[in-house]
This record gives sequence, structure tokens and C-alpha cells, in this order.
Amino acid sequence: MTHPVLDIQSLSIQRDDTPILSDVSWRVLHGEHWVILGPNGCGKTSLLAALTGYFMPTSGEIDLLGERYGESDWRQLRLKVGIVSSSIRQMMADSEPALDTVASGKHAMIDFWGRPGPADRKRALALLDQVECPHLKDRPWGVLSQGERQRVLIARALMARPSLLILDEPCAGLDPVARELFLDFVQRLAPAPGSPSVILVTHHVEEIVPCFTHALLLRAGRVIASGPLRETLRSSNLSTAFGAPLRIIRRAGRLRLTLG
Repeated sequence: MTHPVLDIQSLSIQRDDTPILSDVSWRVLHGEHWVILGPNGCGKTSLLAALTGYFMPTSGEIDLLGERYGESDWRQLRLKVGIVSSSIRQMMADSEPALDTVASGKHAMIDFWGRPGPADRKRALALLDQVECPHLKDRPWGVLSQGERQRVLIARALMARPSLLILDEPCAGLDPVARELFLDFVQRLAPAPGSPSVILVTHHVEEIVPCFTHALLLRAGRVIASGPLRETLRSSNLSTAFGAPLRIIRRAGRLRLTLG
């Protein structure tokens, strides 16, 4: 039997008297690519922290590929989840070449010491080619554009051969052209043979390209809707999630919202 990539059951997180997540259940199957959507403060960051083992649940269960957090080695489970976020982007040394940045992902290590061995160097070069940036291999982190940094971080996340790739607001800070180029790249990456399931965390439906198959909508730590995009991304659900009257418009495979 093939286990789900991710299986979260009745997850709740409370700190002091404040509920952060309440009874969240969510399952990601192989071949699915998900969007997590919701306003600021809805629980997206806490959910990511819980499924990567950095935020202990108050109750509920998190299974990754059939292994359960709290019963398996969290350090090993984390290697099965690649994550691209602004917090990682800010920790990179300006002088570090892109090749070393990618190689450091094998052990989820920031500020890589030494030089990667031949095997790791070969894989890092292959991943830079996969993210369409082989020419960046010797370029220092400090001179890369925001779009180039995002691609290098994706290659870094793929270095440990994860089963799940999380893109946490990857378009923040990108100008409109860089954003569209990056989203076109994600559209090519997700369906490629051997690619992990991709989770996009965003506030913006405009960033949902056609490769994404499912959506999870959150508001105030609770699930508003979960399932295939066509069933989930409806005007009524989005209005509830964001607390305002919204209408979703579909055109040429892309989405946008209007208010009122």
C-alpha cells in the first residue's frame, strides 16, 4: 500500500489560552500539488512549522510518508520536506557560490563549510540545470537577483530528494516580470518526472498556475475548504476565508479576484 505524502488528522495548536490551529485535517496524495491560501494570521506559518517538526501540536497527528512525528526521528523526516522561504533566503552568506548553496541542502545546512565532494557537486550541477540556472554555479549569493535566488533555493531544497516541496510565498519581492517568469518555471517543474508534490503558500490567487490541483483554505486557524481546485476556489469560500465579498474570475487558465 502506498502511503499518502502527508496525512494530518485533527491537528490543534494552542499557546497559553490562544488557539492557533483548530482541528485541522489535511491529506496530500502522490501526484497532487496544493495551494494553501488565506489571510494574514490564518495559521499558514504555524501549519508549516508543525509539519516540519518545529512547532509541537497540542493534539492531533502528523504522518509523512507513513512515518509519524513524535515517533520517528524528526531530523530525518525534515529532510523529506524541502522548503523555500524568505527566512532561509535571508540567512545565506553573500560570498557563497550558488553551487555550494545547492549542495548544502543535502544536510539542510546553512553556511556550507568546505567544498562539496564529487558526487554532491555532480548532483548540485544537475539540479541547477533542472531549475534552468546552470550558468549561476560560480556566482556569489550576494549578486543574484531575487528570481535567481528563488530558483537556487529550489535546487537546494531538492538536493535531499524530498517527497514534498513547500514554496512559502515565493513571489514576495519579485517584480511583475520576474514573478511571471518564476511561475512559468514552477509550471514546468511540478509535472516533471520525479518531481515531489509541491505546496504553494500564498495570499494571491493570481499566483496559482495550472499545475496546481488542490487547495486548502484557512481562516483563524480553521479549514474553510479543502479539495480539488474547482470545488474549493469558489467565490463563497474565498469570501469566507478573507472576510470580504469576493468574486473569482477564471480566464485562460489563470485566476484573479475582484472585491464587491
